[in-house]
Amino acid sequence: MAGAVRQPIDQKALERYLEQNVPEIKTPLELKQVLLLWGATFPYCGNIQADHHHHQFGFGQSNPTYQITDAQNQKYVLRKKPPGKLLSKTAHQVDREFRVIHALEGTDVAVPKAYCLCEDDSIIGTAFYIMSFLDGRMFENPSFPGVSGDDRRAMWKDAVRTLGKLHRVRPQDVGLETFGRPSGFYSRQIKTFGRLSESQAAATDADSGEAVGPIPHFSDFLSFFQQNQPQDRGVLVHGDYKIDNLVFHKSEPRVIGILDWEMSTVGHPYADLTNLISPWTISNATPSWPRIHADTAFLHPSQPKSTNSEYPGLPTREEAVAWYEETAGFSIPARELAWATSFALFRDSIIFQGIAARFALRQASSDRAMMYGRERGPYAEMAWVMVERIRGVGRGAKL
Repeated sequence: MAGAVRQPIDQKALERYLEQNVPEIKTPLELKQVLLLWGATFPYCGNIQADHHHHQFGFGQSNPTYQITDAQNQKYVLRKKPPGKLLSKTAHQVDREFRVIHALEGTDVAVPKAYCLCEDDSIIGTAFYIMSFLDGRMFENPSFPGVSGDDRRAMWKDAVRTLGKLHRVRPQDVGLETFGRPSGFYSRQIKTFGRLSESQAAATDADSGEAVGPIPHFSDFLSFFQQNQPQDRGVLVHGDYKIDNLVFHKSEPRVIGILDWEMSTVGHPYADLTNLISPWTISNATPSWPRIHADTAFLHPSQPKSTNSEYPGLPTREEAVAWYEETAGFSIPARELAWATSFALFRDSIIFQGIAARFALRQASSDRAMMYGRERGPYAEMAWVMVERIRGVGRGAKL
């Protein structure tokens, strides 16, 4: 996890700043850079290197992260903006991360303690904040390999309940009423991702001159999503809520902190919920096996390829949704959850299309970028199957 510092910072200047502003952190310090503790924003895939991912989205390439050990052997984490000119105004907003973690400190939502935010670039080159180090377990795989059946179930339940608790917090009660717009989240997403997809579709391959092209059913998706939105809601959303952004207690099956808040805003709770339950969605909706992020542990036990029985305690998708409803305090109509799930897959297909566009322009050269770019079609097809099902419900079919 922690290694040599690849992006050195002025340690003496940092120590002087802390002596003056955060006396509880005792100097001198020992610094290590944390590599791949927080990954890029993909539905539940663990810690992908973000070098070739969606800069044009403003997510990807996480903020450089350092582990600090102070003179009393206490550990802290420093997150800073990357050096140099940033490709997106909305990315790397360490001030937003600090603000939301700090605001949630007095609530029942598990977050690290925030110590300071420094927006003075002259100290270590870019803005940074410091939070407590959470000494616990992180799991890249949402099937929690290697834990007991009872713990697996309890850990999933606490992950879901932690999300419900977050969505129960009223932004205005914790000073976050200006953190995002209170309504219209999905309308804005449809507009943003629609425009983005059109520009990505027009990207042409550096060698063949061939355009990346639109995702399947693109205009039908837009008209469907514009006309059939779920009831509008505005809560604090994490923006990338999934198992590998949670820290679990060292030995107990509970969440001790949510990490990686750089995409947090006020938005619709379904956006976080569909991201959390995507292992079931993607594993069971695949038009062809295997797809990136599909996992046999989450395949329905009736499927011949399912390895679900090897992961006792793993809840069903329905159980996870019921736990969420119980904690968040409202029930979710099946049609609304189906809408939000299909929208999440549609959005993923546009993220994959963005990787294909970067590959076409040779801004991303790896085989991995090519592989991810190819997923745009299958993900759009998975979303389309769900849209067709929702439409069929209006004609008497079942969801």
